[in-house]
Amino acid sequence: MLRRGFLPNVGNLLAFEATARHGSVSRAAEELNLTQSAVSRQIQQLEETLGLSLFRRTRQRVVLSDVGRLYASQVRHTLTELSDATRQAIALSGTSGVLNLAVLPTFGTRWLIPRMPEFFARHPDVTVNFGVRLVPFDFAAEPFDAAIHFGQPHWPGAVCELLMKEECVPVCSPAYRDCERIKEPADLGRATLLQQSTRSTGWAEWFASAGVEAGNALRGPRFEQFAMVAQGAVAGLGVALIPQFLIAEELESGRLEILFPHSLMSSGAYYLVYPDSKAEAPLVRSFRDWISERTGSQG
Repeated sequence: MLRRGFLPNVGNLLAFEATARHGSVSRAAEELNLTQSAVSRQIQQLEETLGLSLFRRTRQRVVLSDVGRLYASQVRHTLTELSDATRQAIALSGTSGVLNLAVLPTFGTRWLIPRMPEFFARHPDVTVNFGVRLVPFDFAAEPFDAAIHFGQPHWPGAVCELLMKEECVPVCSPAYRDCERIKEPADLGRATLLQQSTRSTGWAEWFASAGVEAGNALRGPRFEQFAMVAQGAVAGLGVALIPQFLIAEELESGRLEILFPHSLMSSGAYYLVYPDSKAEAPLVRSFRDWISERTGSQG
């Protein structure tokens, strides 16, 4: 329970935070559209409420005390959260709810977001907020209702529902293929291999499954995201091993070509993950039903 005596006046906190940030009462007054005396009075009221001095005052400026410096950081964070919460409450006026979703960046930008109009057509009063998370996290400590996860279905305290498996294909630009005279898998032994940093064994696995000796399969520049790998391949930097569904647009336009029919099925897969406590939440169920239907069709 919040105790009213420990909740200072918001106006006093705004005056304190602005003065702490600028190191000047006059500049804080200018920002807040108040007089200098009004800002000074609000800071004095705050100090009286707290029973401590937040600034050391000199003739020309104010300097935060040690406790004032710590308090300023916490107040700034709290005011930001309050502002964000107020903005979100206003934004959600007239909606039936909000779904906070953590996504993998390339999956989100290349597959999920282009298909979201279909979801909103079914649920026009729902707001979906997107964040990026690359590894499993604690739902109790993060502001998310669900997440898109790649790997194994292991996430403590959460339900993992299979969305789709991943098939990776070797691709490059037509210009790079012609320049390097790539005609058969063995020709990749002299090609630059574009590496995705979290799939460091991908090329080695592809060569092994294709029965090809191609030297050091770990050579070549590394990229953190598949979107960067794909762009590197389009730019002619080398050959990439990329999930086919993530580069549908580049393949259709001819900017990338699949070099050989042999593909690599990844050991991991894509999952929709949500905490046990949200299993029956209406918005989570609605999103789960829609994305399961969509990935089931692989469209």
